[in-house]
Amino acid sequence: MEVLVIGAGLAGVTSAWYLAQAGCKVTVVERQPGPGLETSFANGGQVSISHPEPWANPSAPATILRWLGRKDAPLLFRLRADAKQWRWAASFLRECLPGRTLRNTLAIANLATYSRRELQALKTATGIQFASSEAGILHLFQSRQDFKHVPARQKELEAMGIRTRTLTPDEATALEPALAALRPRLAGVLHGMDDESGDAHLFCRELAARAQAAGVRFIYDARLYDFDMVRGRIRGIRLLDSDFRAGVLQADAVVIAAGSYSPALVARFGERLPIYPVKGYSITAPIIDPERAPRHSLTDESRRIVCSRLGNVLRVAGTAELNGFDLSPNPARSASIVNWLEEHLPGAADIEQAQHWCGLRPATPSNVPLIGRTRIDNLYLNTGHGTLGWTLACGSGRALADIITGRTPEPDFPFRT
Repeated sequence: MEVLVIGAGLAGVTSAWYLAQAGCKVTVVERQPGPGLETSFANGGQVSISHPEPWANPSAPATILRWLGRKDAPLLFRLRADAKQWRWAASFLRECLPGRTLRNTLAIANLATYSRRELQALKTATGIQFASSEAGILHLFQSRQDFKHVPARQKELEAMGIRTRTLTPDEATALEPALAALRPRLAGVLHGMDDESGDAHLFCRELAARAQAAGVRFIYDARLYDFDMVRGRIRGIRLLDSDFRAGVLQADAVVIAAGSYSPALVARFGERLPIYPVKGYSITAPIIDPERAPRHSLTDESRRIVCSRLGNVLRVAGTAELNGFDLSPNPARSASIVNWLEEHLPGAADIEQAQHWCGLRPATPSNVPLIGRTRIDNLYLNTGHGTLGWTLACGSGRALADIITGRTPEPDFPFRT
């Protein structure tokens, strides 16, 4: 079977890898000059199994209202004359109902735990290196009121097969000495023991290189502009390269793994994907004092900011901004991330040399990604992962390969079959 994959981010590259492993002949088409140069480029670095609860949960509406008017709010909703934005927001509120939140949390947890197993197997099989750490994630709570809910959260995670433990401020500081400056403000810490961290862009590059060595063809600097259809099936796609030269590729199946741009590609078939671009920010700063830089990845539960040590740099990421496809930087939001690093890990990294980045996360209202078939029987999706693209990458790619090759995916998840 010949399969075309549109997009060479985490979703596209993992799809290509597992399809090739299943015996398919695979071609990946990417509009950028290399793999992982958009949403996968500078994310927070976390493979976060211990946080399956979606943004849309019963506490979200009140939290969002509390943040309104703050330029540095963790979630910034910029109202636009955009029907898609309003539909997405209405769907988001509907997903905040308790029953829907529980359903979505279980689905995400099932795919996340499966994805981690697939990532572990991939690392063992290939020896791939991407500045990874298996030390886990420390969820930092600076409010006693918020930390009171951690035991209940632990029980829920345990029921999903996710290992965690609670730490006192002293225990957390002993485990992670870089938290010393934060110790007086800590109410407690939840340690996600099954979590990992690593450089998603480096992983993308390394896996693409291994896929290419295994026979996968990558075409960069090319854009899909049309589909060739015969009797309701896709026969191939039409491309434009960087010099606007046209080309045609034929295939038995096509996978859309184009992140926030996926809805526009399938709209011509009557598919309305509930995906909206949610802009996130990060900084990457060189470590200047290794003793002050954390060995564990960190999540600040109050600010929704994460920090991961990726080799010789610290990656600090966070905030969510609903503002369409606008990729212009917002200095106030970048500044809030810089301030967090200076306040929580003083002297660990060189702020002056920090590289600033923002990218668009393809978010569904439920945070549950879209994986599987469409109304065109040889057109498939692997998109809509929101903030969990790195966490769910390997599981999503493996499951999609199973669906395309006629096998039943292992995890209990609402795949589009």
